[in-house]
Amino acid sequence: MEIEQIRLRWNDVLDTLESHNRVAWIAYFDARLISCIDGVLTLDFSDSRKFATSHEYSETRPNLKAALVAAIEEVLGVTMEIKEQ
Repeated sequence: MEIEQIRLRWNDVLDTLESHNRVAWIAYFDARLISCIDGVLTLDFSDSRKFATSHEYSETRPNLKAALVAAIEEVLGVTMEIKEQ
């Protein structure tokens, strides 16, 4: 799947994630989609890091990654690995 295809449906993925796990949605809603190569979706959180600790969820994201993967699978019909940049 191309990154452009994911970008077109990213808001749907986030809406699905929010409906299943609001904490996961909070942790991932400000991610920027960087690339999708060989089933690995790379996300960038540098914008959220600018706001210091109130928007910094890097420690909790690994525990919530499965919820994002499930939302992507539900909306896009593909299984992705998530990588943070």
